[in-house]
Amino acid sequence: MSGGVDSSVTAKLLADKDYDLSAVFMRNWDTRDESGSDHGCEWEKDWEDVRRVCRVLDIPCKMVDLSREYWTRVFEPSLKFWESGITPNPDVWCNKEVKFGALVDHLTHDPGFSNTPWLATGHYAVKDWKDHNGVSRPRLLRPSDVTKDQTYYLSSISERSLSRALFPLGNLKKVEVRELATKWNLPTAAREESMGICFIGEKRKFHNFISQYIPPRPGPIINLETGLQVGEHAGPWSFTIGQGAKVKGLKEKTFVAKKDILRNIIYVVPGTDHPALYAQSLIIRDCTWIWADQPPIELTHPGGLRARVKFRHVMSDVGCTVYSDDGYTRIDFHEPQKAVAPGQVATIYLDDWCLGCGTIIDVA
Repeated sequence: MSGGVDSSVTAKLLADKDYDLSAVFMRNWDTRDESGSDHGCEWEKDWEDVRRVCRVLDIPCKMVDLSREYWTRVFEPSLKFWESGITPNPDVWCNKEVKFGALVDHLTHDPGFSNTPWLATGHYAVKDWKDHNGVSRPRLLRPSDVTKDQTYYLSSISERSLSRALFPLGNLKKVEVRELATKWNLPTAAREESMGICFIGEKRKFHNFISQYIPPRPGPIINLETGLQVGEHAGPWSFTIGQGAKVKGLKEKTFVAKKDILRNIIYVVPGTDHPALYAQSLIIRDCTWIWADQPPIELTHPGGLRARVKFRHVMSDVGCTVYSDDGYTRIDFHEPQKAVAPGQVATIYLDDWCLGCGTIIDVA
């Protein structure tokens, strides 16, 4: 449980059934780790909301401190990406490495559980089982509420973790979840939805936060069309591909088209629809297939695998053809796509079936 309305309703739905049910709250980050002060510890507010809901539902709850695992498995790798000018996706890594990694390992070895536990979350996703060569295997599917689809964030988890996962909200829409929380008088019914990366939060600016960990590395901002310098950036991590550059003194808005990491240059172009903002294909390395031992056989065929792909959470999936060779996976878009950023995650679908994902290392 996170302290939000989604996990609260998830707990209520399960509490009404015949489960041996306990709630667990993950402490992944503490602002005291940064400042040494007790001021502004967001996780304590979330933990209190979890306890309030659990008191109403009469179920036990406990906190598991995974801040060290989060730091080493998610935050430090993200810092290395940012420092090199690449834009990572910590939320995808968190689900793989922490929630469905370190937490599952912790609960599996917890003496309070006599059997291997199931892990239920408030994600908007669906799981079903498919017979494959006489073996029943779990599939990750998109939910009823496509506007809240969170399979993108879950696309890196292992088949083992997915097999022990429950997603009770998969067939509900967000508005229905709110209505149920209100009907059941849950303490979190009116709580606003949280947004943003957990260690940055909603109130802090990314630049102010990241400057505590990465020293400035100023460099030129250059107009890709003219070759002229139009501004200066604080470091290659300060912008991502497709982002508005907000260069002072320019009459026309400019957007980041590419980065030259070695020369520490950010190139911008005028307008939101410039051809340099579009890509025809992307490359991912070490693609993580949920069925790791059975990636689609079409990947190695000359015609490739015709599929759908998302390279951001907030986007509609687009048509593509996927090819795989020697540890690399190439995804060719059926139509050019805007703002494809190295470091982000590309998630591959067959209709509503989420097959897996990989980190983008290059675009063309």
